[in-house]
Amino acid sequence: MTKTIELVRELISRKSVTPLDEGCQQIIGERLENIGFKVEHLRFGEVDNLWATLGERGPLFTFLGHTDVVPTGPVEEWDSDPFEATEKDGLIVGRGAADMKGSVAAFITSIEDFLEDKPILSGRIGVLLTSDEEGPAVDGVSKVVKYLEKKGEKIDWCLVGEPTANNQVGDVIKIGRRGSVSAKIIVKGIQGHVAYPHKAKNPIHMFSLPLVDLSGLTWKDQTGKFQDSVLQISNLNSGTGATNVIPGELELDLNVRHSPSTSVQQIKHDVESIMDKHELNYEISWKIGGEPFLTTEQDLIDAVKDSIKEISGIDAVCTTDGGTSDGRFIAPTGSQVVELGPGNASIHKINESVKKEDLNELHQIYKTLLIKLVSQSS
Repeated sequence: MTKTIELVRELISRKSVTPLDEGCQQIIGERLENIGFKVEHLRFGEVDNLWATLGERGPLFTFLGHTDVVPTGPVEEWDSDPFEATEKDGLIVGRGAADMKGSVAAFITSIEDFLEDKPILSGRIGVLLTSDEEGPAVDGVSKVVKYLEKKGEKIDWCLVGEPTANNQVGDVIKIGRRGSVSAKIIVKGIQGHVAYPHKAKNPIHMFSLPLVDLSGLTWKDQTGKFQDSVLQISNLNSGTGATNVIPGELELDLNVRHSPSTSVQQIKHDVESIMDKHELNYEISWKIGGEPFLTTEQDLIDAVKDSIKEISGIDAVCTTDGGTSDGRFIAPTGSQVVELGPGNASIHKINESVKKEDLNELHQIYKTLLIKLVSQSS
């Protein structure tokens, strides 16, 4: 059993459902201290974060990951205890195996193996972990970034270990992510009896035309790297439950995943313009889930692709699809951000799993990347 497999099994055994860490970062911190890292444990609110660095000068390359996992769902539907790593048909099965304790384990063992060769460092190595990625992400990486800014610390290159592979490790890397902006709208009507509609205002009827207009909103991507941005309505609720009552309110939730070509202000303007055009009495509250980012500099991208080619023999495809990641907090600081991890087919599912050979291969890719970016012999 390799060191990577041993470590991921140990991490899976910790029931670190957001925002809990359950000692994962303590295990990792001790291993990093043993190989010369300066380790800081940063707790904000109920969230544990770890920041560790090695080296005195040169550009800073950082592995970014999370130790928290999503809830298991019905435990009885799992083939085995979700918090006891089980090996089956070449797989490690357990909550967090792919998302993303497998990558975190590969981070640490790749650094250990890299340093065993006693390289002369041309740069610095960082590790940033949080237990708040799967949750609201308020007291996690965003807070650590502010802490680092106050210290004058800047991450030059960042690799996020999110599961990216479709069929095999390294077939896909992510060089950007769409932003996320949500809104809750309450349309005000006047409640009344269905037999006396002239004495009421039905918000469902009033909203029928705005619904069509909102559903048709799209914003064109100009970068050539993202899908066009499309508004989606995720919830629409009204009514009192009685069939003879005209409701007094209608409530809906909408979300837009948008590329860097479209600003939050543009989305707000277009949505509110439709509501105003139809002269609705409404309240709206906005929430920004994350800003979009796109890595255009080639240093990190080329190093990641070359490392994959050397170890896996394949040419990685660069994409920007999927949801948000903690890379959104690092990119605005000027850091180049790339995401590379194991397969994503089972993430957040019952019987989440990762291939053992994929983690061992990922370990080798990460080690090769370290050689390319922070070794003087590179």
